Amino acid sequence: MELGPTKPSESEIESYDHLNGASVQSTGGLGSASRLGRAPSRSASLASEKSGLPPFCTSIAESTPPILYGEDRIKYLHDRLAQIDVRDRMTLRSFFDQFVHRMAKMNASDIDLGGPTTSGLVWYRIDGDKRPDFNLPRFSVDECTLLILGLITQSSWQSIGQKGSSDFSYELSVLTGVRRKRFRATVYMDMGALALNMRAIVEEVRPLKSLAFHPSVERGLMFRHVRDGLTLITGVTGAGKSSTLDSIVDANNDDIAGHIVIIGKPIEYVHESKKCIVRHREVGADVPTFKDGIVQSLRQDPDIVVIGEMRDPDTISAALEITDSGHKVFSTLHTSSAVESIDRIIAEYPPNEQERVRFRLAEVLRCIVSQKLVPKIGGGRILAKEVLWMTPSASAAIKNNNSNEIYQMMYEGWNVGQITLEQDLFRLMKQGLIAPDVAMNYANNKRRFQQLAQ
Repeated sequence: MELGPTKPSESEIESYDHLNGASVQSTGGLGSASRLGRAPSRSASLASEKSGLPPFCTSIAESTPPILYGEDRIKYLHDRLAQIDVRDRMTLRSFFDQFVHRMAKMNASDIDLGGPTTSGLVWYRIDGDKRPDFNLPRFSVDECTLLILGLITQSSWQSIGQKGSSDFSYELSVLTGVRRKRFRATVYMDMGALALNMRAIVEEVRPLKSLAFHPSVERGLMFRHVRDGLTLITGVTGAGKSSTLDSIVDANNDDIAGHIVIIGKPIEYVHESKKCIVRHREVGADVPTFKDGIVQSLRQDPDIVVIGEMRDPDTISAALEITDSGHKVFSTLHTSSAVESIDRIIAEYPPNEQERVRFRLAEVLRCIVSQKLVPKIGGGRILAKEVLWMTPSASAAIKNNNSNEIYQMMYEGWNVGQITLEQDLFRLMKQGLIAPDVAMNYANNKRRFQQLAQ
């Protein structure tokens, strides 16, 4: 695949100016040949021809003093990039967009770039496997850093300086013939350089019924039938939590006349208001923190509040508080089972507060869905899930600090919509959708799965 710089349109330049606050003009630093007053060096021209990068990019990379390392080197590259003309910066972004177009056409879920360990290659995740794309050019670490710096705003640059990372959403202005246009991006430090992961956000939300929840659980996810309580969608990174959450939001958006507030970092899928008003509040852009977004939403007359992730005690406490006030709340956790999710929330607090939190959680929790995306026979992936629907017995087990009893309750609770991950993996295996060894590998409780499979 041959890559080369593409010329930005006038409308793209205006959009870019607006995004970054002002047009960036040359101030005598490194830039295109016309602004430098000289042609790029012979080695820079050769490197540009080989990689397809715009010549000014290879000139900046080549001229970076070798004595600079880590944050100092990144800052030098950032400052040099800030001195070039906005048209050249747009050309650099358009060059990167070719990787993202390729990502969408390959049906890849993720793209990774930058840092010394990628060997200068662009990596894609397809059907769960992450591999380098040897059909694309190989770039130097500095060239990758410049490509990444060309994507970020001033607020993202400040976040990288303060925290070593920045999360933001990214959108292609034009993407013909494919469905994906929005992406969730994370830029972070890796061995003194910048690295990037960008995940595709599928534009079409799956119908809630396609997720195959038990009718009683599906009913409980709808505001029309259950108007309060906390529902958690959990799983490891890449388990499809956001997609499940979007399906639930979309189903309620189609069903009731209400108000849904979504607090995310970053905002991924943007829901069109249908029967509901759907507000999207991005942490860092629209509100400082998840906690602030949750507290502020109490004054915004919501029916449903969606919290992108409960990642710290402040956010968890605010989520429990707004649920206590009678709202229906959905959120996610990076845990692999329902029992682990309960234990994780309680363990976020000091020992002297855990009993109080345990009782609050037992009162407000309605449902936990823990899920994994499992490789299918013939390619692709399929959803396997564990569902805890809170019953009086499950609530009592949490209050009495007997969360280990909950697994057996799920195992025996199909009549109320509960199922363990092992039971769901066994179901998929019996239907010929996943291989037995794959089912075993993805089981949390391998002994239980062996008992089912015998």
